Amino acid sequence: MILRGEYSSNVLRTTTNIQYMIPENCAPGVQYKVAYLLHGLHANQAVWTNNSLLPLYGKKYDCIFVMPDVGRSFYFDQKYGRNYYTFISEELPQITGNIFNISARREDTAVIGYSMGGNGALKLALLKPQQYGFCGAISSACVYFKPALEAIRSNASNLNYGDAYESKEILKDLYNIYGVNLEYRMDNDIPNLIKNFSAENPKPVFYSACGIEDNLLQENRRLKDDMKSTSFDFTYEEWQGAHEWDFFNAALEKTLEFWYQKQIK
Repeated sequence: MILRGEYSSNVLRTTTNIQYMIPENCAPGVQYKVAYLLHGLHANQAVWTNNSLLPLYGKKYDCIFVMPDVGRSFYFDQKYGRNYYTFISEELPQITGNIFNISARREDTAVIGYSMGGNGALKLALLKPQQYGFCGAISSACVYFKPALEAIRSNASNLNYGDAYESKEILKDLYNIYGVNLEYRMDNDIPNLIKNFSAENPKPVFYSACGIEDNLLQENRRLKDDMKSTSFDFTYEEWQGAHEWDFFNAALEKTLEFWYQKQIK
């Protein structure tokens, strides 16, 4: 069952869209697992049910899938925008818990995203490990973004993404996030969060995947290599595919199956 609605967010100070997919026979008294699905840069909350076979995959699992809309925010509390990280990490779980009977166990809570959403999923799992026991990062974007941001800061024309119009739009996104001086924020830097992850924190389980024709392949391979030197439970796979929904859809199925097999073990 897919539920679509609007919510007047106290954090965002505006109305936002949220989509839920719940088990067809949602039983009272049952505490359900929950998976937060994070969309990419050019999408919204509906992309998972419109572009993937999530309605089919979801039938295998007693899980509530939560799909928020964050625009082009990269899941940041923005300098000149809205506090999307706070919304996703704090207000959205509270809303979901008020509506549905979800498990409070971190092992029963996943965050999964593709592209921009893969970056967001990694960040949430590393910053909130007490909350998310599993992270699925599909074709993650901008994991190693600091050098690129430094180049853009020195000359905006160094941003070359797709066409001139899209490059201009992304530059606006960056100003919203980092401010006019594009000051990089280490608190949202994935390599920094990995390096400084406290040994006292519980460790999320990670599953990552990327297509071998994806222009983000080298970045995702670098993440895999960096994770090798850590004690994280990190699994990486790659197969034929580009940065498109044929790959994202297959990766979503593998990610969900991996999460559930980990729980069974």
